[in-house]
Amino acid sequence: MEVGDRLKKIRLMHGLSQRELAKRVGLTNSTISMIERNTVSPSVSSLKRILGGVSMSITEFFTIDFEQQSQVVFKPEELVDIGGDGVELMLVGQSNAETTLAFLIEKYQPGADTGTEMLSHKGEEAGTVIEGNIEIIVAGNSYKLTKGDSYKFSTQLPHRFINHSKKVCKIVSAHTPPTF
Repeated sequence: MEVGDRLKKIRLMHGLSQRELAKRVGLTNSTISMIERNTVSPSVSSLKRILGGVSMSITEFFTIDFEQQSQVVFKPEELVDIGGDGVELMLVGQSNAETTLAFLIEKYQPGADTGTEMLSHKGEEAGTVIEGNIEIIVAGNSYKLTKGDSYKFSTQLPHRFINHSKKVCKIVSAHTPPTF
């Protein structure tokens, strides 16, 4: 299901018009409309901002329609992409009440980033660059990581990921709690 289709279902579940949701998050209703019609794809930070209007995490947004299972092995086609705009964030497993950890396989296309707005959410995040280069900005400090470099930080600190290189960057990461 497309991002726009999911957003519309969530908005309607909460009994909100496009105008009401837009007002809650400081956007125009035409922006919400374009996203819901799948004519534009929001950045990760923009989607997080919109979902804040209905108190929902990105993880919940992309997994809300899936049955809860105690699955152990996940094939590539079973992973859910919670990214956008050149950033692929493949969620391993679904989120449920018992889940305390989210595990992601991340891919940043050349020039891609998590959005111009800094991300911030409760918890911790750690990861390792397995291919390429990435710049991570955490609390105003810039860190340039290459293959084999790892990171760990409190996600309450404003942060952003940017791939300035001409090659794809791949990262494996985990964050807790799974409320990204």
